[in-house]
Amino acid sequence: MKIYSTLQIGEFHLNHCEDYLIIEDPGKDKKLLAVMDGCTMGRDSYFVSTLVGKILKKICKTRNYKELYRLSPIFPTMEDYLKSIIEELFFELKNIRQQLLLEQKDLLTTLIILLTDSSSQQGIVLVIGDGLVNINGVIAEFDQDNKPDYLGFHLNEDFEKWYASLSQKISFHEIKDISIATDGITMFKKFRNDVTDPEIDPIKFLVKDKTGTDDEEMLDLKLKKLEHKYGYRPTDDIAVIRLINEHAI
Repeated sequence: MKIYSTLQIGEFHLNHCEDYLIIEDPGKDKKLLAVMDGCTMGRDSYFVSTLVGKILKKICKTRNYKELYRLSPIFPTMEDYLKSIIEELFFELKNIRQQLLLEQKDLLTTLIILLTDSSSQQGIVLVIGDGLVNINGVIAEFDQDNKPDYLGFHLNEDFEKWYASLSQKISFHEIKDISIATDGITMFKKFRNDVTDPEIDPIKFLVKDKTGTDDEEMLDLKLKKLEHKYGYRPTDDIAVIRLINEHAI
């Protein structure tokens, strides 16, 4: 498997990139990929998107260690495995909220989390809030009319009931070309009118086009090409992770 990623501040953001991403190994043959987008109307939203990423990193490192020493539980399905990760994240956030006396507006971030198993070729994506997912050429855009259902809204709820209410999940049984992205990928704007090259769809260029897959910085290079060749720049922060099965290239 080849994994590419890019993270860039949006043209209309001046001080901080409020998006964040992680790529981790929670266990043998497993990959956990996640992108977070802090709410611009929240407070220090770059903090909570990074915080969620750091907690997920800790969870993955701990699970990898436990699996190495055969201390980790066995989960019957990929969704059970993912649910256990979200549950741990949920309660870690609650504890940190209490320790730091954080308010709800300090904890507003979206989360798109992808868990794959290369040995079984299975995977699942969970979208909390909005963003974009591409599963083997099929693009799904999750748009909540600029009012995403942030994880921070639900920390006082019963976890089991809240998790059962989540519907933005996609399971798959073949890994060819998978991408997850914050909603910044839908917010490209053409800033140069002197460009004479043919029009291009930034979304398809980033999550479907396979040129440049031999370079580990493929997505960074694609963003530069969109800007300098086609005149497009993202107006909002953007985080993209793309996983490609080498046999599908």
